[in-house]
Amino acid sequence: QVQLVESGGGLVQAGGSLRLSCAASGNIFSINTMGWYRQAPGNQRELVASITGISTVYAASVKGRFTISRDNAKQTVYLQMNSLKPEDSGVYHCKLWMRAPRVNDPQFEYWGQGTLVTVSE
Repeated sequence: QVQLVESGGGLVQAGGSLRLSCAASGNIFSINTMGWYRQAPGNQRELVASITGISTVYAASVKGRFTISRDNAKQTVYLQMNSLKPEDSGVYHCKLWMRAPRVNDPQFEYWGQGTLVTVSE
């Protein structure tokens, strides 16, 4: 079993900053990618950012404002969110893609429970 625990969400005014953390624990063989998704009420869950090794991917809406980073020793991924806007509000979920022990087997995917981010006008 793999557990993902997010923290760092909260209420912030527009223009403010928050830093989310997601710590992975449990029976982890080899982490490939870690990422953050968000879901606003009535909307589908969307990718915000992901990191594989030193390569990063960002949604166009957050590029230049958010930074994803990773501490491999701590098995933790971070999301620094600056210049927050009301449309950034939602539940932010951490996701982990773990390589399978056998080379040709598909990756395992795990989700965290989410942390709520609310950005007020």
